[in-house]
Amino acid sequence: MTAETEWGGAPSVLRMILGRQLEELRSRAGLSYAEAGAAIGVSHSTIRRMEAAKVARLRLADAEKLLQVYGVTDRQEIDTFLQSVREANKRGWWHAYRDVMPDGFAAYLSLEQAAVQIRVYENQFVHGLLQTEDYARALVGAADPHTCAEAAERLVALRMRRQELLASPAPPRLWVVMDETVLRWPVGGPEVMRAQLDHLVEINRLPHVTVQFMPFANGPHPALRAGAFQLFRFRARELPDIAYLNGLAGAAYLDKPDDVVVYREALDRLSAQAAPARKTETLLRALRKEL
Repeated sequence: MTAETEWGGAPSVLRMILGRQLEELRSRAGLSYAEAGAAIGVSHSTIRRMEAAKVARLRLADAEKLLQVYGVTDRQEIDTFLQSVREANKRGWWHAYRDVMPDGFAAYLSLEQAAVQIRVYENQFVHGLLQTEDYARALVGAADPHTCAEAAERLVALRMRRQELLASPAPPRLWVVMDETVLRWPVGGPEVMRAQLDHLVEINRLPHVTVQFMPFANGPHPALRAGAFQLFRFRARELPDIAYLNGLAGAAYLDKPDDVVVYREALDRLSAQAAPARKTETLLRALRKEL
């Protein structure tokens, strides 16, 4: 039942873990949402929202009452759970950029920061964790030329702050497959693209990073209709793999096994069909010579 406090760096994810733990405890106690809510003086919908991590913060008093209702009597277990609640209620570092972040992006950052494995397919742009500062700046400017200079620079700063994850003591395993289109698109011009290709060569040498490319010559592939997507995997047993998609209609987070397996299998086929990772540096250097 004990939550892992190392997830404190990603509060939204920790709330998901705590919610699932509360759901498991309620089920073991044989209580309905309504019965659990009545026992601590809240509605059944509040219990549902707590378990689904759809509350802005968990109240310590409510959490402690629920543990007691669910038959948890060990004081150390209760104290550990409540400490995790305190951690979950903390704001993530990205809160400082809330004035420029797109709606819902905090949830994405929470997943990214907490994942132990991130698998990615990109069909248009270099993934945010792999971008140079000038490449990111060119993308921000192209996405919305009306963004004021200060806001644009804060968006770039946010992206650079994200990348500190790869240099952390326990970085996630990052595996990115990109279409050749990504590298042919002249974001920021030749000089910016040359620097970006050089950066990819360097970062691909990290033991926890794998970059592959899907050459035009390889023909159609399994993700042509899907667009870019990502798959997150977590250490905590309470969390399933989560697929992330971002399109014109907004972001979608899929965690049902039948949905996630479609994207996992697509990534498996993509990585098998793409150029082998051992050839990545050679391909990047060849593309650089063409700029």
